[in-house]
Amino acid sequence: MKKYLLNQPLDMSEGFRDTDNEFFVAHDVLSFDPDSGKGKLKWLFHKYVSDWFFNKIDKHLELQTERGAPFQDYELHPTTDFAVSFLTARTLRLRMQTGKQPFTERDSLMIPGKLPQSDSWTTTREEEKVIYKSPFGSLEINTTHFSIRLKDQSERILTETLSTPGLKAMHSKYPPFCFMRDTADYTKKIAASYSLLADEKIYGCGESFTSLNKRGQKLNLFAADAQSAASPQMYKPIPFFFSNRGYGMFVHTSAPLTFDFGNTHQGANTIYSGDDTLDLFLFIGNPADILYEYTSLTGRAAMPPLWSFGLWMGCLTYTSQSEVMEVATKMREMDFPCDVIHIDAGWFDNGTNCDFEFNKEKFPAPAEMMSSLKAQGFRTSLWQIPYFRPGNTLFPEIISKGLHIKDAKGDPPTEDAILDFSNAQTIEWYQNKLRALYQLGASNIKVDFGEAAPLNGHYSSGADGLTEHNLYPLRYNKIVSDLAAETTGERIIWARSAWAGSQRYPIHWGGDAEVSDAGMAGTLRGGLSLGLSGFTFWSHDIGGFSESPVEGLFARWAFFGLLSSHSRVHGFPPREPWHFSPQFQQQFRKISELRYRLIPYIYTQARLCADTGLPLLKALLLNYPEDPTVWTIEDAYLLGNDLLIAPLMESETSERKVYLPEGRWIDLQTKHILEGSKWHTIQSHHLPGIIFVKYGTLLPIAEKCQSTQFMNWHHITLVAFSDDAGEIKGQLYTPESDEISETKVSISKELTCATASGKYNTMHYTGIDL
Repeated sequence: MKKYLLNQPLDMSEGFRDTDNEFFVAHDVLSFDPDSGKGKLKWLFHKYVSDWFFNKIDKHLELQTERGAPFQDYELHPTTDFAVSFLTARTLRLRMQTGKQPFTERDSLMIPGKLPQSDSWTTTREEEKVIYKSPFGSLEINTTHFSIRLKDQSERILTETLSTPGLKAMHSKYPPFCFMRDTADYTKKIAASYSLLADEKIYGCGESFTSLNKRGQKLNLFAADAQSAASPQMYKPIPFFFSNRGYGMFVHTSAPLTFDFGNTHQGANTIYSGDDTLDLFLFIGNPADILYEYTSLTGRAAMPPLWSFGLWMGCLTYTSQSEVMEVATKMREMDFPCDVIHIDAGWFDNGTNCDFEFNKEKFPAPAEMMSSLKAQGFRTSLWQIPYFRPGNTLFPEIISKGLHIKDAKGDPPTEDAILDFSNAQTIEWYQNKLRALYQLGASNIKVDFGEAAPLNGHYSSGADGLTEHNLYPLRYNKIVSDLAAETTGERIIWARSAWAGSQRYPIHWGGDAEVSDAGMAGTLRGGLSLGLSGFTFWSHDIGGFSESPVEGLFARWAFFGLLSSHSRVHGFPPREPWHFSPQFQQQFRKISELRYRLIPYIYTQARLCADTGLPLLKALLLNYPEDPTVWTIEDAYLLGNDLLIAPLMESETSERKVYLPEGRWIDLQTKHILEGSKWHTIQSHHLPGIIFVKYGTLLPIAEKCQSTQFMNWHHITLVAFSDDAGEIKGQLYTPESDEISETKVSISKELTCATASGKYNTMHYTGIDL
């Protein structure tokens, strides 16, 4: 067995390559009742055998005729429960057991609500198969030779199961649809193999920093401290993906998974699960349809407070009250808009030894400090961690009260005491520590780390580490978010790790990115990928995390970061703009002012996205799925529906190629109108990046301000991006609104705007200067 270093991602496909293990291949469905969708699945027992094949020795799966003694007590070819059910006209569920235990509906942190039932599917029985149809597609189950085929409404095959045991010419390059019994410990794991078509592309899987299209990749879904934005490891793996062919899948488990999207075999998409049951949800539709369905199931993001959409300023780390106040004062004096001051691991007595207490010498009056900051338009964010080293003053209490994850003897599995968030007593203790900080005046808690729940741990839930490891980030996110909502009325955290369902608890950021062009490009890919996995809100450390960024990179990254869902400057050495040249400061101020003026638009789009499960930072394929070109684009994005952002991804250049989707687009800097459905070479101007506005947009903008706290929502200007005489409609959501309101203006032949509804200033785009 391969030796894994502590908390390194597991490859769940390895056991399926071990020729000592036993394999049970799905063969046929017995006594299936089409009305209830329940039956028995028969699995045929196979083992690997060697064969000689034209001067080559290889192995293939071969059907077995006997098992170990006592023969009469064990099924040679076991039968287990199999079920299909339908939630909506676009969503269905497949469940398979590998043992004799019946299906039970247990509470799931990943699925917060009661599952719906749909009557949109009709049933047709044929001799060897059952066909279920809805207005959007069909599911065919072949009961004689087990297979599942998913089709769209035009009868085009979307995907189907693969089952090819015993074919020597194939030599088992991919496993058939089967489960494996590990001969080392007799645990069972599942491999669900589906077809992968020649033109197929795959997206999702969480905050993955590799190429946006996962076709050809093999991803291990195991929450890890990636320490990079350019490696395959993920802080936020999500067991969900979709295909450009019009279907998606969600594997309802917290066990580690390996997704092999044509990496081992070009025609096979194999889901290797560390679970001994398969609970698989399938979705039919375009990407937006699928995300809507998936987030209907697993939940949607709460709407973060307005102040969170302003700039967050921090570093590793401010170490005194005087330093914090000096930074705040300087931000205001130098006219850099900002809403949040983040204090990282510098407010305790002993470095990163988190004890939830301010150092009394360095922070003599934290309540007064946070109150003063708030009066100036700043909220305070505080760092903490759920790991406690032996030298931490809280370590003895945590051990004595049994609040930690334990080993078989009741001790910490590693040198640190890691809080057991499956323990109600631990949650109460931990929330009481954080509650005191909120009551002191903190507006946000940074939910750092969370990827180190030990596999060999014993948890209060009774589950093992294989089940709890990936669930730990979701528990962690929920515990802090629930407390924030209870104490402040605002559901907001700043989290690094995640699992399916964590999207309900915004905001998440991209972790420790390299200070390089590759780090910036990987960060954008990660954000787009997370957005394609059900997360509406996301941020990243502008400029990268460690080392001092060169000014050109920092400026280009600031453009990207300040035109993201949420914007934070953080890292070491310090990144406050006054540490850089006057030219950089001017650029940073210009981009920051642009963001703040766009907040009415961003806030409105945020509400729209939160309501539908779509990301605020969108891959172009979400809005333009019929355009084959946009499925390949991973270095530009939509901010909401109407702004196309193209960062400069390389140093020493002020131009780049930009693909514009269908329609017409207006360059915000030059006011030039360009045609869509084609590539353009675009020169940036006073901003270190490129922004296009979709023609026909009515863009709400605010007056310049230093904080969202001082933003005047009664002086919003509606900017009409059109030269066509007539009426343009838009939308606006404000902090005082219960719902999104419609805005509209009419344009005269002289291209002057006149207010048609609402008390707003109006302007034609040719007059705007952002």
